[in-house]
Amino acid sequence: MKRIIFLILAGFPLAAPPVAAQTPPPFEARKLAMIDAYAHYPGPGDAGFGQIAARLWKHEDPSWCSQKLEQLLAAGPSGDMFWMYPVTAIAHLDQGQLTPSARKALRSAWKTYMPYRGDTENHFLLYYTSLYLMSQLYPNEPGSTWYTGKSSEENLEEARQWIEGWVKLTTTRGQGEYDSPHYMGVYLLPLSYLSAWAKDPAMKKRATMMLDYLIADYAPENLDGLYVGAHARVYEDQLVEKWKGVSSDFGYLWFGVGRPMPFPNNYTLYYAVASGYEPPEVLKRIATDRTKPYTHLERKRTRNRWRFNDDLHGPVYKTTYVRKEYAVSSDQGGILQPIQEHSWDVTWSVPDPRGIHNTLFFTHPFSSVHELQTYFVFGPDSAIEGVVRSKKTYDSPDKILGGSPYEKIFQDEDTLLALYSIPPGARFPHINGFFSKDIGEILEDPSGWIFLRGGASTYIACRPLQPYSWKPIAGGGKRLFSPYLNNGVIVQVAAVSEFQNLEAFATAIRRLPLEVRLDPVPSVRMRSLRGRQLEFTWGQSPSINTRAVNYEKWPLFGGPFLDAAVDSEKLVIRHANMRRALDFRNLISTDSGQ
Repeated sequence: MKRIIFLILAGFPLAAPPVAAQTPPPFEARKLAMIDAYAHYPGPGDAGFGQIAARLWKHEDPSWCSQKLEQLLAAGPSGDMFWMYPVTAIAHLDQGQLTPSARKALRSAWKTYMPYRGDTENHFLLYYTSLYLMSQLYPNEPGSTWYTGKSSEENLEEARQWIEGWVKLTTTRGQGEYDSPHYMGVYLLPLSYLSAWAKDPAMKKRATMMLDYLIADYAPENLDGLYVGAHARVYEDQLVEKWKGVSSDFGYLWFGVGRPMPFPNNYTLYYAVASGYEPPEVLKRIATDRTKPYTHLERKRTRNRWRFNDDLHGPVYKTTYVRKEYAVSSDQGGILQPIQEHSWDVTWSVPDPRGIHNTLFFTHPFSSVHELQTYFVFGPDSAIEGVVRSKKTYDSPDKILGGSPYEKIFQDEDTLLALYSIPPGARFPHINGFFSKDIGEILEDPSGWIFLRGGASTYIACRPLQPYSWKPIAGGGKRLFSPYLNNGVIVQVAAVSEFQNLEAFATAIRRLPLEVRLDPVPSVRMRSLRGRQLEFTWGQSPSINTRAVNYEKWPLFGGPFLDAAVDSEKLVIRHANMRRALDFRNLISTDSGQ
């Protein structure tokens, strides 16, 4: 019966489809369905460590779990920190179920296998969380029993210092691998572990508060469960079909929004079998309340910059405007993360996002050894070649993913200006615009504006600043190609309900005062559909109603739901009269209102 519940939630075909959409089941039922999917893996073969963890959590078939674990360990550990975290979960879910032989094999692997610590923020958190919890599980053991050569207590202390340092950095200057539809799971998973299994009360409390913190980071920036931009890291298939992100599973698990993936992702499983933390009601309200439009601000930080910069981290300034019909979101442009950065997009609401590309965005297809050497420590000779082995479009002129030092972005509510000043001699002297296969009406107007409808609810006006042509995209849609060094695009979004039809929207846009200069750098002066005077010149601070935007006063979080100042180590989460305050300096969480 539990497996049938999951199959219904995940969209597996059954003999008779439901007559009408049902209210999503409560959190515990959704969590159980995800775990049960792994325990009773529906595909051929089995799900490896995940299936062992799920069955141990359910206290099912411990003899099979022991036999399978020894088989996997005998085959030879691999995967570094991605091996560490499932084995750590199994060790803590054991609770006397595994055979002495299986338990011995598990412990021995932590002596004979030396996992690589990795080179990213998520790698480090997975690595140190696993090391912390395994050292806690086997206290008072000498360095000769650990791959590190350090004692249990030394391992525990090294891991504790890193984890606490990461929490402090995140709650003072923002997360580095921020707002990733995929990698958010790699942060939630280890924090769920620490919340469930850390014996130190301070570590347990810190981890539980960080779960609130990261879930709060997602809640105001989702549209029907889809994580809207900008993102530090995203894969191309998740970029165009936003439903495909790991974030979709978490949004569905936490809040019942959107649609679950056909089979739950690995990160959600391990989150569920550890603390399986259910967000408080205030976060549920924030994640689902779109009755009033709002602007949400965030400050993040760049990944570690190893070369060419005086500061290890640079600031990232994010703006997201959300209403029930659509979201517009952006950062300030530039190279803020290597390879997988996504700087801005428009996302419109659709009844069912599966297979739908409900987004529009532009980018400059930049790649360089300088970018890679800023953020990675490998040498220059084979840098691009090495990256392209796994990120195949990185060095392609047709790519639609990645940041560029020649792109600057300014957003005010649902108006966005993206300007490009590409130097002569640049490898790819053009910009690419992604126009989805799922765009509805589209009108290329003699004024230079492109008017289109996204779904049933959203009108979008798009104004390239230079001439362009269209190129096909494999799988559907088309790419706007504009080969000019000084270039840009203006985007204005509105709800269909605000206008009688697309032509009425187009008429309103044409009437907006607009001045564009392209030399010596692109510059735009315009009145937005919301009546605000906007001015933006490439390389200069933008202004709203003649007042310059002050990035120095940008909050860590700001808007109707979240409030956090830079360096404060505090976050206030609120909805109506409900309030949760997180104080990481003193490890205090307080609630008020109902």
